[in-house]
Amino acid sequence: MKTFKLVSLQLVEENGLIDIELDDGLIINKEDEKSNWLLEAFVDKSYLEYFKKRADDEDELTIQVVITKKENDPAAFQTKITSISELENHISILFEGSLKRTKNDYAELLLQDLLAQGYIGDNLLDEFKDKMHSKPRLATAKKENKETPAQS
Repeated sequence: MKTFKLVSLQLVEENGLIDIELDDGLIINKEDEKSNWLLEAFVDKSYLEYFKKRADDEDELTIQVVITKKENDPAAFQTKITSISELENHISILFEGSLKRTKNDYAELLLQDLLAQGYIGDNLLDEFKDKMHSKPRLATAKKENKETPAQS
């Protein structure tokens, strides 16, 4: 098994990405025959109801994480919530799943984000090159009436 620091976590939803503010996190490559990974997210307790509902519904969640350093490309995982532990002011969410092998999710998601912001032509190309170099976390895409997980 190999263990790494979880730097950021985003849920991939139909209408975009939802940032989950991490207080701490850990990711473990189990290196088993099924290529399973364990991801533990330590987050504010305000997310409890949202993640409880997703766990109770046994939803498969696609999550996007950055491992070790914020400059790294995000990696996408297909996961299920295996446990939620309540602490004083935080919760610990344990996800188990597998790495989604894709060409370059970050570039595609970045391009979608820039197009949604209205970039076109040379401005789109310049902004894309700049952001591919700086690798910012992508902004959360939300519908105006959509609640964030912490508000659910």
